[in-house]
Amino acid sequence: MAGITNQAFRRLCREQGAGLYVCEMITTRALVERNPKTMSMIRFAEGEHPRSLQLYGVDPATIRKAVEMVVEEDLADHIDMNFGCSVPKVTRRGGGSALPWKRRLFASIVSSAVDAAEGLPVTVKMRIGIDDDHQTYLDAGRIAQDAGVAWVALHARTAAQRYSGTAAWDAIAALKQSLDIPVLGNGDIWEATDALAMMSETGCDGVVIGRGCLGRPWLFADLAAAFEGRSDRVLPNLGEVAALMYRHAELLTEWLGTERDGVTDFRKHVAWYLKGFPAGGELRRSLAMSSSLGELADLLGELDHSAPFPREILGQPRGRTGTPGKVVLPEGWLQDRDSDLIPEGAELDDSGG
Repeated sequence: MAGITNQAFRRLCREQGAGLYVCEMITTRALVERNPKTMSMIRFAEGEHPRSLQLYGVDPATIRKAVEMVVEEDLADHIDMNFGCSVPKVTRRGGGSALPWKRRLFASIVSSAVDAAEGLPVTVKMRIGIDDDHQTYLDAGRIAQDAGVAWVALHARTAAQRYSGTAAWDAIAALKQSLDIPVLGNGDIWEATDALAMMSETGCDGVVIGRGCLGRPWLFADLAAAFEGRSDRVLPNLGEVAALMYRHAELLTEWLGTERDGVTDFRKHVAWYLKGFPAGGELRRSLAMSSSLGELADLLGELDHSAPFPREILGQPRGRTGTPGKVVLPEGWLQDRDSDLIPEGAELDDSGG
C-alpha cells in the first residue's frame, strides 16, 4: 500500500470507521538517519490514535535503534513489522517476505524490536512463505510468539504469488491452531461478507484490509455494520462517492501543502472510486488529469449523482493482481535456513516499499 496509506487516506478511512490502520512502510535505516521524506511520512494527524508505524528492516541492530527512537521520541503507539512485502527491490536484499526463511535472523530481528519497544505493542505481518516449496509461516509464527509479539497477521499467499490467484485461507486456520496469541487474516477481503466468511472458516481473531479499501473507504463502515450483526449494507450512490472523492483530494491537499500536489496525487485513485459506475471515458480521463480542487469539483459535478452503487461488481478485486513469478533473492539465500548473516547492502535508505 505504498503511496496509498498516507496521512490523508488514513484520516478518510478513520472518518468511515476504520479501527487500527498503519502508515506506509518505513525503512529502519531511513528512520534512524532521519531521511526527510521518511520523517514526513511518519507524521500523524491530530487525533489519530493509536498511531501505528509499519517498519521494515534486515539488520537487528538497526531495527533496535529505530524502535528505541520511536519510544524515546514518542513517535507511535504501535509498531508493525513488515515481513510480507514481495517487491524485488526488497526481497533481493533478503527483506520482506524473503526474511522469515532465515529463522535465526528473523528471531533476532523480532526480539530486538520487542525488547527495544519497552512494552509498546509490536506485531508481525507475513506471508505463507517464499513459494510453495519454501513455506515459513508456521515456524515464523511460533518464533514471533516466543519473542513476545502482540499478534501475527498472515497474508495467505506466497511471495511468488504476489497478488495473483486466490488466498489460501486454510493457512490462516492452520496458523491460528498452532499459536496462542491472536492471529489476523489477510487476503481476498473485498466486502464485509468476505471478512465474516474468513473469520468463520479460519477461526482468526480479526482481519487486515489491504487492496480491498482502494477506492472503497466506506468498506470500514460496512465492516462495522457486519461485525455488529446488522444486515444493512453501506453501498453509496455516485453522488456520495463523488463527495468522498473530493474529500480525499482535499485531505491530500492539506497534507501535501498545495492543491496541485494534492489533486495530482489523488489522480491514481479515480479509476478505483469509479469502477462499475456510469462515467464516460472522456470524463474519467479528465478527472484523472485534474490539477486543482475547483477543476475536480466541476468535473465531479458532471457525474450522475443519482446513479446507484453497481452491485454487480461486489467481490471483484481492486488494485494490483499481476501474475506469479520467481522471487528475486540474495545469492545462496535458500542454502542455510539457520544462517544469520545479513546480506551486503540489505538496508534500504528510503521508505515506501
